[in-house]
Amino acid sequence: MSPAKSGASKSGATSGATTDGAKKQKTRRHIPQVAASTSLGLVHYLKERQLLDSQAVESLLDCSIEALSDPDIRISADHHYALWALAEKATGDQAIGLHAGEIVDPDRMGLLGHVFFNCDTLGATVTQYVRLHRLINETVSLRFEQTDDLAILSWQVDEPAHYCRQDMDRTLSATVSRARHFIHPSLDIAWVHIAHPAPVYASEYQRILQCPIEFDMPRMAIAFSARYLTRPIPHRNPYIHSAMLRQVNSLLTRVQSRRRLSRKVRRLISRQMASERIDADSLAHQLNMSRQTLYRHLKKEGFSFHELVEHVRKDKALRYVAADRYALGEIAFLLGFSELSAFSRAFKRWTGESPAQYRARHR
Repeated sequence: MSPAKSGASKSGATSGATTDGAKKQKTRRHIPQVAASTSLGLVHYLKERQLLDSQAVESLLDCSIEALSDPDIRISADHHYALWALAEKATGDQAIGLHAGEIVDPDRMGLLGHVFFNCDTLGATVTQYVRLHRLINETVSLRFEQTDDLAILSWQVDEPAHYCRQDMDRTLSATVSRARHFIHPSLDIAWVHIAHPAPVYASEYQRILQCPIEFDMPRMAIAFSARYLTRPIPHRNPYIHSAMLRQVNSLLTRVQSRRRLSRKVRRLISRQMASERIDADSLAHQLNMSRQTLYRHLKKEGFSFHELVEHVRKDKALRYVAADRYALGEIAFLLGFSELSAFSRAFKRWTGESPAQYRARHR
């Protein structure tokens, strides 16, 4: 074998090993998912309007349409959000999320829907909705708060890249439409916050929600009177609720087991960020393991320790700056930066703009 051929062969082997390594790393990293029933609802919406291109949808989702009916099937969030883009293009309807969410069809309601609307009260429904929301969509965190007068549900996207206007519209519209269908047709909403800027179809929000609405807010949120929480769910069936809940709890256990440690580490980082220096050794000690063991387990879940610290810091930064509650210097301290300039550089790296510019845009 000539030296030239030998060199080419060696180069090819190295390239192949690098590619294999990249594929393995991609496989290890957890890919956020959504319930297949969420995609199936959009498929039905297109089918009823004779706009469904089955081949294009199956290619996009990497899954057959028939398989979407299986409650154990989950879809990549990126694929699901791409389906929204395809659906908007097929219908020519920018408000497709609001219009799809308006439709309430009990015969096509997923497993979780049967759990929610067979609870004893609206308060119990909200509790189950928050507890089980990650089964619906792993890219969005759902939070419930209660004041003396109001109950507030808020949705926060974990990563800005996963914000999908159509999907958030559908979530908002479906939440209100289903509550009015299953609980009371005159259910009043105190106010709604929407995280994206007002679109050209802004009047559609008012038609559907019938309440004060503010756009370009830090997160999507719905507020309603706290007195509704004790309202019984009409026509609830405790037997259906019990049977569906057992199946859902089994699915939740399987989903949670994939990312249990990384969530614990995120919570520890979040709690300690402003009070002390974040380091892997101290967190590993709190979890009763060595730093090497911590790194190894996080790697299996597709994360590095540095990535988790960065994710928590970025998420808090976006919320603190948009909320306009703290001065920028205070935020830098709360996030563990030694000085404001270091925080400003990091914020510009995350968002492409300075904290002051971001705050001004979200006022």
